[in-house]
Amino acid sequence: MTQPVETILAPHPFGTEITEQQLIENFRQCKLWEDRYRQLIGLARKLPPLADELKQQNIEMSGCENRVWLGHQRLSGGSLHFYGDSEGRIVKGLLAVILTAVEGKTPEQVLQAPLAELFQQLGLEQQLSGSRLNGVKSLINTIQEIARSHTL
Repeated sequence: MTQPVETILAPHPFGTEITEQQLIENFRQCKLWEDRYRQLIGLARKLPPLADELKQQNIEMSGCENRVWLGHQRLSGGSLHFYGDSEGRIVKGLLAVILTAVEGKTPEQVLQAPLAELFQQLGLEQQLSGSRLNGVKSLINTIQEIARSHTL
């Protein structure tokens, strides 16, 4: 007997086709901020736009300069699928970085993922404005809250 196919809302290549190790290697080659900026724009282009019916108010992040949506679903195997979108290209690229690090992981693995350190490792943290850095921290906190809610 075959297992039913699970419907993934808003599939994307992050965490599967595009891995955290690939990100680190790509950003390591960037010597200038402009090169990192181009990497973020490229990542934003690879994150498919979220369908309008998924851009619900309950997954819209508050307090961000650009509109940002971050949703999730728990898959039958216990792992989490995160999806999102943003109206801003840089923010969408930053979201793609986070999705790469958390996609397909269990809630426990998400809680152990050193997300803030990833931004340091990619050379992004020191290049972001204070408001963008706060937005990244807010995304990370929301993802961790989601993971915590699935460990109870």
